[in-house]
Amino acid sequence: MMLSAVMEDYLKAIYTLQSERDGGQRIRTSEIADHVGVTSPTVTSMLDKLEERGLVDREKYKGVTLTSDGERVALEVIRHHRLLEAYLTEHLDYSWEEVHDEADRLEHHISEEFEARVAAALADPTVDPHGAPIPNADLEPPERRPATALSEFEEGTVVRVEEVSDHDPAVLEYLSDHGVDPGTELEIEEVAPFGMVTARAEGHRESVSLPEEVARHVRVTALAEAT
Repeated sequence: MMLSAVMEDYLKAIYTLQSERDGGQRIRTSEIADHVGVTSPTVTSMLDKLEERGLVDREKYKGVTLTSDGERVALEVIRHHRLLEAYLTEHLDYSWEEVHDEADRLEHHISEEFEARVAAALADPTVDPHGAPIPNADLEPPERRPATALSEFEEGTVVRVEEVSDHDPAVLEYLSDHGVDPGTELEIEEVAPFGMVTARAEGHRESVSLPEEVARHVRVTALAEAT
């Protein structure tokens, strides 16, 4: 089945939105529009095409879910994307804030042979540079490690960063400058009433202050309870 890069992007977007909530929930047209950055009528037109190809299941006024075929396409694109991000950072000296857009451009155009060689060169990684899980070669849905948004924790809690959203290069650069990346231990120093979270990375003198909107996209696990 030949699909355009735009079709694959929509399937990836639906998969990403589904993975952020409990399984089985349908994704509304407006949510896809916000995620992709287009109008709702544009999304509706694309969903018509995807439904015709058996890649999404639609229910009027309730939204869509991916079919098994649609999910497989999405997982393949996501595997390409995250392997490319890992390769770009490890072998071509890209910073982690640069790789998302570069991988977006390349993910639709690499062969399965190229994918296999990239995976072998990286010793089959299980996560990308931002901590997101990489689907395996059999395109099985990856298991997300238990993690909670940084914004959900109280002052005094020590946490470990598991995954960081890769959609805003400026935020990634800011986090990197303050030592906040997967594997880093953070102590939450202050949670302001208006949502600002201030934390300090292990080994860093300066703290980092994150608006709640950013802290929501830093997923962590607790290492010690608040005192």
